[in-house]
Amino acid sequence: MSSATDNLNAVAQWAVGLMEALGEPGVAIAIALENLFPPLPSEVILPLAGFTASQGAMNLIGAIIWATVGSVVGAIALYLIGAWLGRDRMHRLLVKVPLVSVEDANRTEAWFDKHGKKTVFFGRMIPIFRSLISIPAGVTRMPMLVFIPLTAAGSLIWNTLFILAGFYLGENWNVVEEYAGFVQNAVIAIVLIAIVVFVWRRVYALRERRRGEINELGEHHE
Repeated sequence: MSSATDNLNAVAQWAVGLMEALGEPGVAIAIALENLFPPLPSEVILPLAGFTASQGAMNLIGAIIWATVGSVVGAIALYLIGAWLGRDRMHRLLVKVPLVSVEDANRTEAWFDKHGKKTVFFGRMIPIFRSLISIPAGVTRMPMLVFIPLTAAGSLIWNTLFILAGFYLGENWNVVEEYAGFVQNAVIAIVLIAIVVFVWRRVYALRERRRGEINELGEHHE
């Protein structure tokens, strides 16, 4: 517990130092790095930016705008990584994952092609996935003229909520991180449940297939 608290304090001190030195652009740099390195939590950086604004050290609207700029810059970097990977390379990587078939990879691509816009927009407001969602957007080469506005809009909502929370909570800004932690844990739990269900269904399907093959061999021998 003390280790987690120490890490939180270290991130907080680093973010405060950056914002004190650079002002609003410091928020953009911190958030851009948070997109690339998820262990830097926006749930800490954004409320801190709001708290700093409440102390008069920076402009509230400026903090929101610069945070959104940082979000978009970080998202574009991840988008470019996805574009570099490309469909074929990502497809080959996916099918190497145990229990994942070619059909699964094709279905995933088809699903993102159909729901990619909503996924990018709402994904910017979901812990853990808010950064990673830019990679499949790059893999599928979502047009930049679509990707950037959707990313900016989703990020603006997320950033505004957290910065305002820090602004009005003042010295109690860390309460935001505690509640955000609950949401993040819920997301992790949902993902784990989905993985368990997927593995169970795939293992069950493989067993049924093998059982059918054994029965067919038995019939041929007869």
